[in-house]
Amino acid sequence: MRLTKFTDLALRAVMRLAVSEQGDSLTTREVAEAVDVPYAHMAKAITRLQHLGVVEARRGRGGGLGLTGLGRQASVGQLVRDLEGEDEVVACEGDPPCPLRGACRLRRALRDAQEAFYATLDPLTVADLVTSPTGPVLVGLVGRRPE
Repeated sequence: MRLTKFTDLALRAVMRLAVSEQGDSLTTREVAEAVDVPYAHMAKAITRLQHLGVVEARRGRGGGLGLTGLGRQASVGQLVRDLEGEDEVVACEGDPPCPLRGACRLRRALRDAQEAFYATLDPLTVADLVTSPTGPVLVGLVGRRPE
């Protein structure tokens, strides 16, 4: 199974925010620069993470991004499910629909494999992802500077 680039950069954003200090709020632009992705893509990911209740954004002076309590303790498996959606690995009901869809064993096997993938991630929390050696590397990311 392959994750979308959107899910990948959303997870990178959550991990970067997980290691920021309480008083050290980051902006969307700073997170995008730190993980080396375009600002527009990161802004979309941050918006989705806000809708999921994982990230909070504060406007104005002293504002910035931060993880919610839910965000710190979120199951990585559930977070990936939420970001990826409920689509199956194969599109049996596409146009035209697969002629085997009524009697296919592959569809069920692929669905089980997809769920096993998520189940492997379920016990991990965002907090688990940023323990050493990952956390210190994330703290040190400053991103590229415009020239």
